[in-house]
Amino acid sequence: MNVEFSAVRQEDAEDLVRLRIAAMRESLERLGRFDPQRARDRFLSTFSPAHTRHVLADGQRVGFVVIRPDGEDLLLDHLYILPAWQGAGIGSLVLRDVFRQADALGKSVRVGALKGSDSNRFYLRHGFVLVREEEWDNYYIKAAGTMA
Repeated sequence: MNVEFSAVRQEDAEDLVRLRIAAMRESLERLGRFDPQRARDRFLSTFSPAHTRHVLADGQRVGFVVIRPDGEDLLLDHLYILPAWQGAGIGSLVLRDVFRQADALGKSVRVGALKGSDSNRFYLRHGFVLVREEEWDNYYIKAAGTMA
């Protein structure tokens, strides 16, 4: 499978909201927190096409990733893959690209994950370390120099 990235435009925002909701729905429903309007508003409040890229698998959009500079670190703000494409290694390929960027900048990568989401195991498998737990989310870091 060929995984590539493409630029995002402001006009893509609503499509990305729908993709985010599809990717998170099961985890949010499990916690009794599924609210499509809240998910939409939360995403759009920080949407920045300059920090967002579509994830394409064999030319088909299957997800998106948002990486922002955040102080001394990079924030992996969003990484969503459509449910039908999850488990195919696409997220791992996306992380490999994120790690390549972080290495080039000498920065750590931080990420948050909804408690109860499969994404927690995914991030731990890729070397992130839990640094903090809050009511609904877990927060992880992968330190600079540990990206390989």
